[in-house]
Amino acid sequence: MDQNERWAADVKALEPDFFQNSAKGQTPKVLWIGCSDSRVPETVKLAAKPGEIFVTRNIANQFHPNDDSALSVLTYAIENLGVEHVIICGHTSCGGVAASYELSNTTPAPAATAPLIRWLTPLIKLAQSHGFSAQPEADALPQLLEASVKQQVRHVVHTDIVQNAWKRGKHVWVHGWVYEVGTGLVRDMGCSVGPLVE
Repeated sequence: MDQNERWAADVKALEPDFFQNSAKGQTPKVLWIGCSDSRVPETVKLAAKPGEIFVTRNIANQFHPNDDSALSVLTYAIENLGVEHVIICGHTSCGGVAASYELSNTTPAPAATAPLIRWLTPLIKLAQSHGFSAQPEADALPQLLEASVKQQVRHVVHTDIVQNAWKRGKHVWVHGWVYEVGTGLVRDMGCSVGPLVE
């Protein structure tokens, strides 16, 4: 609470109308789909102000096509806020990716009864289907991380939400990025998809 009071006072001193303007609404141009990891807050690493990035975060930055929460966020971002860029950002040293790799090597496969295992099941299957589970961990984790980000980009692109936005002429782009925890830098994976890209 003390830190919040200091922060609010500092912001008001630098920009007296900031909070009054924020209360009028938001107009972000970016939707960020990131990981819940405490080391990777999007506004901090992109030096963004409150109101500039619309956000949803979860374990291992997944976008499950049947997740009503994610679909609702995507719908609101595109239809109500006019977001133009959807960024799926994974990160190195991701506990969700590491757990999925470990579980992909478990025999017999763990029963998907616990919430975390159910959530990670698509990532576990991705590790198995690409043969990452047969590789040493140091080699497999970066590859699984990148494969997962690309898969989430595909999931977002193939939603009715994005497809319908493109049909109506909206300029929405979907990007895949990786944040390097050890350097603080973001890397574009070069897998962006937009309305004019097949």
